[in-house]
Amino acid sequence: MKFNIDIETTIKELLAQEDTDGDKRITVEDKGPMSFSISDIETNECLAINGTYYLSNLLQELILAKEENRNTIQKEYIFEKPVDRLKRMIETYYWDGLTRTIDKKGLLKVLSDDKSSSKKQRMYVPFNHEKAFDYFKELGKNIANFEVIQLPKEITPTYVQSINDQPGILSLKLYEKNGSTEGVPFVVPGGRFNEMYGWDSYFEAVGILLGQKSTLAKNMADNFQYEIEHYGKILNANRTYYLTRTQPPFYSSLIREVFENRTINTTIDWLKSNLKTALKEYFTVWMVDGKRLSSSGLNRYLAEGIGMPPETEAGHFNAILKPFAEKAGLSISEYEQQYYHRKIKDEELDAYFVHDRSVRESGHDTSYRLEDRCANLNTVDLNTFLYKYEIDFAYLIKTYFNDSFSCDFGNFTSSYWETKAQQRKNLMHQYLWNESDGCYYDYDIVEKRQILFTSATSLLPLWAGIATETQAKELIENILPQLTFLGGIAGCTETSRGEISEDRPARQWDYPNGWAPHQMMIWKGLLHYNYTEKAYELIYRWLWMITKNAVDYNGTIPEKYDVVSATHKVFAEYGNVGTDFEYITKEGFGWMNASYIYGLYLLPNKWIEKLNNLEHPDSLF
Repeated sequence: MKFNIDIETTIKELLAQEDTDGDKRITVEDKGPMSFSISDIETNECLAINGTYYLSNLLQELILAKEENRNTIQKEYIFEKPVDRLKRMIETYYWDGLTRTIDKKGLLKVLSDDKSSSKKQRMYVPFNHEKAFDYFKELGKNIANFEVIQLPKEITPTYVQSINDQPGILSLKLYEKNGSTEGVPFVVPGGRFNEMYGWDSYFEAVGILLGQKSTLAKNMADNFQYEIEHYGKILNANRTYYLTRTQPPFYSSLIREVFENRTINTTIDWLKSNLKTALKEYFTVWMVDGKRLSSSGLNRYLAEGIGMPPETEAGHFNAILKPFAEKAGLSISEYEQQYYHRKIKDEELDAYFVHDRSVRESGHDTSYRLEDRCANLNTVDLNTFLYKYEIDFAYLIKTYFNDSFSCDFGNFTSSYWETKAQQRKNLMHQYLWNESDGCYYDYDIVEKRQILFTSATSLLPLWAGIATETQAKELIENILPQLTFLGGIAGCTETSRGEISEDRPARQWDYPNGWAPHQMMIWKGLLHYNYTEKAYELIYRWLWMITKNAVDYNGTIPEKYDVVSATHKVFAEYGNVGTDFEYITKEGFGWMNASYIYGLYLLPNKWIEKLNNLEHPDSLF
């Protein structure tokens, strides 16, 4: 039923009465009467609306009506069940709000970069993509304070450091449509992350593939391919300051899931082309001796780069820089500026930032699991992901290419990749599995020992099917309970994280915070090993937390949660992206949106009504 009302007046009256803290949202922290009525201008029918959730729905629907120049709102949307509403908003609004293109229609939106203080807008294009250079040069004629720059053929850490103060967006794939040039779309995480990220894109795709916008997942695979072919790797993200960093590898999973999704129009030639590029990435990014391939035969993250990462927020490295500044007789800010511009050099600090950049390459930026040692670690997560590459290569070659596939790196059969995967599994059991603890740990190749840090990543071998049945049982019975809390799985245990102080600040990937990719992979791993009820419990806990926070806080879907307290109010570095909006969120947060859609897909219907009623997990499990 539609209600015809004065939209602008109703918004003002609603906020004046109910938004008592003035944040342009209606939440459980407001102290209004939580009761409001609207009347249809034509019929005089009156509708009473009571409670935080329904009033926040009303506010959101009023704002959407205003933006769409409507004078009507839908009654059913005001009283929509929480799960139904979140699912609808993600699929109808949030994916659109997060979708970008780098072309005439989308360039200005994607140029915006809250991580940079530069006032000039820059577009960087690969040295071997003249068409892109000419295209953006032409566009730039109509953009003030904008320049297009062609990258050199060889992109070195020295070059990247030299342009830290001239940051810009990196071009992605273009295509021709009806005689015009358009950019291949991609989905950004949201907020200050206004570019295409590596592993974010894969986890976003997991959710997108389950809805009506599934072609976006193929688009992101196409952009991955462009990045590998033109920048040498899947980038941390497509800004200049990320050029020396890759991300956790999920390209093989993405192309496999896209190709096997029947709602997407792909061809065997598309699969062949992307498989060749995935093999190129595997050999040139991950399997180069002495770089990301270590002497143990397992892999590590190793991001190249010089000095401090320029995209971090002011003050992020204060605790690290403090002793160096004191030794030099400078304030922290003075020392930071001189070190950043290489007027001061320190080998110890340089070594720290090799590890820090590698942490950012790992996606887990930041965590005490990796602090000041990431480049020395054969991590459980990276080797799990590369094992998945190897079994994906075997599967795709056997299933779609008659068990024979040729590329620049050789002629391959499925048995070749099955052998490679088995070799990696054996090495993981040798170096990463701890028999007495029944747990996978990272291995330090310098100190030649396991790092006994219990993390959500310890469970990721379940996702790829690496663990034996016995190992899976030990992980699920002994390790999983240490990481399970009210709202799902924490990044690590409190004991592993250690004490937090002014000189040792909280890290966002550690206890008590939980993250969407960990949840999604662990759910899949539990289902893989037939721990179905445990998977449902963890899915329910996570979805309950998301739903409750959205109900209580005007539809908020943030980057991460404190899973111990089951709240989006996270007290760690960078704050919590996705919580800073007025009236209505138009984006949520990329992989959080996806985790909600994916969780609903996996969870049996009998649990959905319990979610709608916000039945507390501890009363059910």
